[in-house]
Amino acid sequence: MTTSPQPSHTIAHISDTHFLADEALLYGAVNTDATLSRILARLEASGIRFDALVFTGDIADLGQSDAYARIRSIVEPVADRLGAQLVWVMGNHDSRERLRTDLLDIAASDEPVDRVFDLNGLRLIALDTSVPGFHHGELTDAQLAWLGDVLAQPAPKGTLIALHHPPIPTTLPLMPILELQEQQRFADVVRATDVRGILGGHLHYSTHSLFAGIPISVAAATCYTMDTVSERGLLAGMNGGQSINVVTVYDDQVVHSAVPIGDYEVVTSFPAEFVSKVEALSPAEQKNAFSRQVPPAE
Repeated sequence: MTTSPQPSHTIAHISDTHFLADEALLYGAVNTDATLSRILARLEASGIRFDALVFTGDIADLGQSDAYARIRSIVEPVADRLGAQLVWVMGNHDSRERLRTDLLDIAASDEPVDRVFDLNGLRLIALDTSVPGFHHGELTDAQLAWLGDVLAQPAPKGTLIALHHPPIPTTLPLMPILELQEQQRFADVVRATDVRGILGGHLHYSTHSLFAGIPISVAAATCYTMDTVSERGLLAGMNGGQSINVVTVYDDQVVHSAVPIGDYEVVTSFPAEFVSKVEALSPAEQKNAFSRQVPPAE
């Protein structure tokens, strides 16, 4: 018997897929379909029960209908097989009208795409921070009032907010221009509520912080990632280091774990049969079987 509890919810947090029409390579180099398909296959093979697949924006690079149709054809069957709620969040590269018609099967509108999901007691709010025609993020007075009304009633398992523009500092050049504007107004609404975490994208690298006392987790892109230690003044995207986050929710904690995309050599492992045997032992026996150090051979 292990000492850590099992999570009540598990969420795959995926961001910045940036699909183009006609299977075009992003910047002529990145096969966006391949990296996403690869990580989805790993999620299915894991045997983990996912409550939701959450895509935090920039689903399509140019908001093209074909791009939305193609990513939908890739993701929806996986979500169905996993029994997971599929959550699409607006990003600055997306089209509100086409996201509605091509992904959500609802009428076109240029209003913000804000939605609420109930994941067996865990509330997930998809918040649209996009600004049509621009790449920075904003929340309108109406959105903040709506959010405040939603959060006025706590959810049984608390709340997660998924948005594209994370209220988190970045040291990358120029990127602060594109951040969420007037962040204090957002902080005033979410502070001292049941919000347990904020899931974001936009930055194209994995990072974490606190905002209004709430943990923020940013998932790196599945398309390309930013070089966070490039030479001073250079803003460079790389075809490598892509990853997603797996979010595990417990009664008193939310854990965010980065999962790299790619096939890597296994250099050490413990067979499933061994793991099962150890997990069936008492806590004291587990320490003796797995925690006790083996003296090095002379």
